[in-house]
Amino acid sequence: MQGGGLMVDIVIDHVTRRFGDAVAVDALDTCFPSGAVTCLLGPSGCGKTTLMRMIAGLDTPTEGRILIGGRDVTGLAARHRDVGMVFQYPVMYPTLTVAENIAEPLRHCRDVSASERARRVDEMLDVLDMRALADAMIDDLNAGLRQKVAVGRAVARQARVVLFDEPTTNVEVNAKLALIRAIKTVTMRLRQTIVYVTHDQTEAMTLSDGIALMQAGRIVQQDAPETIYARPETTFAGWFIGNPGMNYLEAEQADGAVRSALLGAPVPMRRALRGQIEIGVRPEWITVGAGAHEGSVIDSVIGTGGRRIMTLRTEGGAIAVKCAASEAAPVGARVRFSIAPERVLVFADGLRVEDDGEPLS
Repeated sequence: MQGGGLMVDIVIDHVTRRFGDAVAVDALDTCFPSGAVTCLLGPSGCGKTTLMRMIAGLDTPTEGRILIGGRDVTGLAARHRDVGMVFQYPVMYPTLTVAENIAEPLRHCRDVSASERARRVDEMLDVLDMRALADAMIDDLNAGLRQKVAVGRAVARQARVVLFDEPTTNVEVNAKLALIRAIKTVTMRLRQTIVYVTHDQTEAMTLSDGIALMQAGRIVQQDAPETIYARPETTFAGWFIGNPGMNYLEAEQADGAVRSALLGAPVPMRRALRGQIEIGVRPEWITVGAGAHEGSVIDSVIGTGGRRIMTLRTEGGAIAVKCAASEAAPVGARVRFSIAPERVLVFADGLRVEDDGEPLS
């Protein structure tokens, strides 16, 4: 698949966007790498769509600059930014076929010949596995297939940057899985720089090279998906990433260690911590069927694939445990569990701390 010329990064230079007294994006400084898929992830209202609209040129920063490929595009109209977009609700031409819808934006590109246009359309039909639907009318397609056409149309332009605005939100479950697979196939073969906005952490973990996790108008952590999962820098990141999110247990520091009633042994911590101290542990890092904590009652059990998520009622409060189906017990049963100290993370006032360092910021 051909790229859209030289690969480019996107630099967000101290960007703020206010709507009256409300701050949607707050003094943001970051970079989305060239040729990579970066997911803007976060809850509704965190500012991710506003940031994407400013990159696209559909909105203007109150303060700061946006650079694409080293070029300041802050004051440029959207049509001059060489950016492709896939929206939640794609605008289609109902009187045109699938192939004609993909080709339509290319008809307005003066430097794209008829033969090149046909080649790009054929490529998209193959990559998206839509060859059999090339002559189908848009009105005959379900929402998932229409979004696949929208992806093909945006990518076929070979813009330097492609933006995805929660494209699976309005797609039913079975079609959504097929659409995610199609997007993954396309993004793995692209050479464009992609920013993908979503509130769905599973999509972000599946599709991205990197995740920029947003909260209240700021990026609280930007890292590879596996890094954010294993070593979240904030309690928010640990809670938001994961199904279910990280457990947090009250803890205290004494005699050079952090201790918790549910922890099998103390966690060494030489430097003094201030503020609220907690330990974080992923549900799958907890071992069931062994340990000192006998008598914890199972309040609920939820199946997810071949795994089970059990909620245990303990002396330290409710905790979630994820285990193999064969290790799960029924609701009301009493089980043993253990938490190895080497698996837990320590947080002070919501920020992860290391044994020999300052709280991360």
